[in-house]
Amino acid sequence: MATPLEYLPVELVADILGELDIASLITVSCLSRRLRAVASEPSLNPWRQPILRNLLDPNEVYEPALKHLAVRQTVPRQNWVEILALGKAEYLLFGMTLPNLKEAEWEECFRRRFLPGWIKWKKDATWKETFLKMLHRLWHRSHSSCTADEAWTHYIVLNRNGSANLLNGSSRNYNPLTMFHEIKLQNNLAHLMTHARLVVEFKDVRIIALGVLTKPRSTFSVNPNARIFLHPPGITKGEDEDAQSSEAVSDGSDESFQSTLEPPVPVRNNYGNPKDLYRQLTHPLPSEAHARYPFYTPGGEDKRWLGMDELEEGGRQWVGPMLITAQLIGPQTKEHIADVPPLQDLDLMVGSGRNQYASMAWTDLTAIAPWLELTNAITGPGLGH
Repeated sequence: MATPLEYLPVELVADILGELDIASLITVSCLSRRLRAVASEPSLNPWRQPILRNLLDPNEVYEPALKHLAVRQTVPRQNWVEILALGKAEYLLFGMTLPNLKEAEWEECFRRRFLPGWIKWKKDATWKETFLKMLHRLWHRSHSSCTADEAWTHYIVLNRNGSANLLNGSSRNYNPLTMFHEIKLQNNLAHLMTHARLVVEFKDVRIIALGVLTKPRSTFSVNPNARIFLHPPGITKGEDEDAQSSEAVSDGSDESFQSTLEPPVPVRNNYGNPKDLYRQLTHPLPSEAHARYPFYTPGGEDKRWLGMDELEEGGRQWVGPMLITAQLIGPQTKEHIADVPPLQDLDLMVGSGRNQYASMAWTDLTAIAPWLELTNAITGPGLGH
């Protein structure tokens, strides 16, 4: 005999409601006082699952019922932090009825969605005003070549001596490949190929690192912070993941020389449990493809590891400086370019939707790589003397 709904535990009822779509959940929450009480209870929150299914849809197609969900009193306010942190910018700005949130909740939305260095735009405005202005600014810049609101784009260079420089270039003609080519010329590395790696992706921006990957002839040219930045000490890709083939190395270049260096000591033997040393990044909140950052996120889009051994990348190492920049994500940014490996090198830097960048700050580097230890953080060019 079927068990009446009234006799089921409220936790089980909430799990059942969580399997419904948003429109059906709205209808069910109005059928009885008990269902309304379960739907509106923040500790049960059956709305979270259908809302996340919409927000994490790879095609970003939302249910029509999500548009005016703010007028429903049965929806706990905590859901709006995730909606505002993960929703499409144009949908939040132009298509959705926004809720009435407290200042602390708007601040939480801002810190989850945007890089911490962008707090500089707040000034004397409220957190709601700051959030909406920043969201509109990013949407506008990702759909146009306008740079009126940010004339200079800041980026960070990790030097091989352990220091780092916060530099800037004119936003109108800012091109990280051009900037890094000048850095290679200054370090006698212009004959080697530039490699780009996707470090972590957020809703509106992704962090990209540009460097030189080769088999060095001496230890003096190796940049230890470059490897540590991409591969946090003690964290590996995971033995259960399929190893990806490393890139081909052509003969006749410095990349074809055998390394004279001794293999490094395995870092995972020098550290305890990585879960005790690292915490998943939440402020800002990574995209679904990098949800476990700084840990490895399965699925094929976390390209920080291109191998399984201690010397990834086919035994090559990062030499000379490494440039770190923030690239805005637009409608065409993720469109794959044919005949090149996806989500690395040219596929990250060349093509439509890949020419808009935002500024980085020291607080941004600290947020995405708190394990990185710099000998000197220099604002501007020079050695910091």
